[in-house]
This record gives sequence, C-alpha cells and structure tokens, in this order.
Amino acid sequence: MLNPAAAESFLAARFGHGIGNVSPIGQGEWSRAYAFRNGDAEYVVRFSALDDDFRKDRLAAGYSSRDLPIPAIVEIGETGGGFFAISERAHGDFLDNLNERQMRTLLPSLFAALDAAREVDLTGSTGYGGWGGDGNAPYPSWREALLAIAEDWPEERTRGWRELLDASPTGPAPFAEGLARLEALTRSCPEERHLIHSDLLNFNVLVANGRISAVIDWGCAMYGDFLYDLAWFLFWSPWYPAWRGIDFQGEAARHFASIGLDVPHFEERLTCYQIHIGLAAQAYNAFKERWDVLEETARRTLEVARSPEAGVPGR
Repeated sequence: MLNPAAAESFLAARFGHGIGNVSPIGQGEWSRAYAFRNGDAEYVVRFSALDDDFRKDRLAAGYSSRDLPIPAIVEIGETGGGFFAISERAHGDFLDNLNERQMRTLLPSLFAALDAAREVDLTGSTGYGGWGGDGNAPYPSWREALLAIAEDWPEERTRGWRELLDASPTGPAPFAEGLARLEALTRSCPEERHLIHSDLLNFNVLVANGRISAVIDWGCAMYGDFLYDLAWFLFWSPWYPAWRGIDFQGEAARHFASIGLDVPHFEERLTCYQIHIGLAAQAYNAFKERWDVLEETARRTLEVARSPEAGVPGR
C-alpha cells in the first residue's frame, strides 16, 4: 500500500499536472485511501495488495440509488506492486461520530437505505454468503453460509485464525458456545436473499444534512437475510456510548410496521446474526492477534448468546 509521497507520484504520473490536493483520508484493514483533485473533479484513490474488494465496490455501485448512494468506481488497475481503485468522492461526516440527537435524526434515512438494499434485484447473481468480485457467492443456502463461520478456509485472507484462537488467552470455549447457539437459531432464519453490506460502522457510511450521503467499502458484503445489517448496530452498540439511549431494535420494528412489512421471528433472527457477527469478530481479531479486542468481542458474543431469545429458536 503506497505512502502519501508515493501516492502523489503515482497520480501525477498517471494524470499529469492537473492533480492536486492529494491527502490521506483513511486507512482500512486492507487498503489505504487518499483524496485528490483532477482539475475541478474530486476523487478518492485506494491502494491495496488485493483487488477483489475494489471489484465488489464496482458491482455495488450499480445498485446505487437516492436512498442507497454508493460512489461510482471510475477505474481499477495495477500499480506494479498491487492494485488501485479510483472512485468519485462523496462528502459528509462519518456515521460513527454522530451524537444521539444526530443519530435519531438519521434513523429515517438509515432505514430507507436498508429498505433500498433489501429491494435490490439480485437475479443476475447466485449464492448466499460473502460474494466475490464476480458478484456470486459460494453457498447454496443462507444457513450453510452462516454455519461456515466455523471453518478456517486455507484460501481466505484470514487463514490460520483457528489455531491462533485456540492458543489465545481467551481460548476456543466462548466461540464454541456461541456457535452452538448460532446453529440452533438458524432454524428461525428464512432462506431469503438480499444485499447485505455487513460493515455499516467502521467509518463506512457518510452523512450530510441528516441523510446518508454515501455507503462505501463493500468488501464484506454478503447475500442473505436483510436483518443482518440491522443486527450490526445491535451487536456493536456498547462500543458507541453516545447511542446508549437509542433502541435500534424497537425503532426498526416500528419502521417495519409503518411500511406494512411482516418480519417473522424478528428477535431470534437478530440474535442469530449478532452471534454470527461476534464469532466473525473473534476469528478476525485472533488472526490479527488483538487479544484485548478478542476478549471484548468474545464477552459480548456470550452476552448475546445467553440472552432469552437465544434459547427459543423457532418461537
């Protein structure tokens, strides 16, 4: 991934003297991003050792709408030592930084974005679970995609996490307990296939004037039950004390009722997906050897897995 000086040199060599205002705007787990101008137009360039996430962003941009704005990808290519992607720049504040009043103001736009993702036409793609740069996912059912969280696949970028988890100070027991609850709760989950972002925090949503102005970084995106993205806010809420007074589940239930959407096994599905999110976080933090974060996410996963809803699948 290119440093600031190398990024500016790359852009100048590619676009010439029209390049200006090159500045770092963020560094994800798998890429580094810089804003820049080319004449009067504003863009973002990202550099990574992998190109699959960039190709997913390009496909996701095809689903962009007023309620689900996704920046267009202008170009994807090779740098010589990796890959780059150039996208149109969106402006706004990060959702993660909103206070309670701002988040409450945003809720209608957030639910509109989730509705728009739920209504995306996916007939040109196949499968469940995390999809690749070709737009297809590997699993024939949503249940199989969820239960695959237990597998340490050698072809995945986080390969080796299982051995690291087993040897960690936290150990494998919390993961095993959460997995058992997950397996039981999948019986309540429908075999529906919708577009899921699966990472709506971590500075991946921009907000302007009380509305979502961009949803970026679709590298974790999946196909499956639309409630998964809502579960993301429920699971990670303890990490956002400014939102402590917001009942995301209750607000969502009221929203679904207002649009006449029936959501069977609402609580069980949300519990199931929160557990899955927690298991994925344990696997990832074990891979990164972030033992303190691993312990926090394991504790949170058990808190959810031991909740009353976790014990009554299919209610």
